[in-house]
Amino acid sequence: MPATPLQIRELFSKLERRLASFARNPTPQNVHGFRTSSRRVEALIRELAPKRTSNDKKLLKRLSRLRKKAGMVRDIDAQLAALRSLTFPQEARRKARLVHALSESRVRSQKRLQKDLDKKLITETRRRARRAAKQFELAPDAVLATIAKRIMNALGDSDPHDEKSLHHYRIAGKRARYVAELAIGEPEAKLLLEQLKQMQDRIGDWHDWLQLTARAQKLLGGPSDSALVAALRNITRAKYRLAVEGIKLARPGWSDRKKPESGRSFSGAAAAA
Repeated sequence: MPATPLQIRELFSKLERRLASFARNPTPQNVHGFRTSSRRVEALIRELAPKRTSNDKKLLKRLSRLRKKAGMVRDIDAQLAALRSLTFPQEARRKARLVHALSESRVRSQKRLQKDLDKKLITETRRRARRAAKQFELAPDAVLATIAKRIMNALGDSDPHDEKSLHHYRIAGKRARYVAELAIGEPEAKLLLEQLKQMQDRIGDWHDWLQLTARAQKLLGGPSDSALVAALRNITRAKYRLAVEGIKLARPGWSDRKKPESGRSFSGAAAAA
């Protein structure tokens, strides 16, 4: 069955709490918490609201603006984590240089973010979230698993053939996942959610390495100039292949043409990779 009104109100309340913590101290944990909560509320309003009110539209606009600013900080945190996980003794100095450049960029991005986190904007956003929570009504006959599948089926039957199309799966996967999360107790939605999460993890991992590689190339030059850049490009290609494979494995979970497969296929493929 769909989430209850109480559970839906809790999504908005959690957004308010995350927003307050994020505004006070934009640590990696608070940035991630705010972005996740804001995406859940956005998916709720965009995909499930029978009609968006003026307040809904203004709330979505503010959340989108804040999330994008926070995303710049989050992306750098993810790139730093990826780079530090890489053991590459051949070019230790260049790796250290890249870590330093990313760290400085993180400081600048956080300063810009904190500049935008003025008290008036945060108060206004929280007020609109409270109003949206009171106004929101989920149709009692809404089949959330079906809605989540429709989001994914809108991408077509073909697998991604380039970075742009893989990005489309990345965004749609998030929307579908947050809708499926609201389908409390639906076995079909539970399986779909499991597969969407694992697909999303692969695509997100690829995206982090892609951004890291682009930043490394800008700082250090191409693969012919730096063995570190060459290694990063090879890793990114491998992550791309895993992401595409993840979509193929997950597709039966939402495709109208096939029955869902067990999520165990993901772990088996990951072990073989």
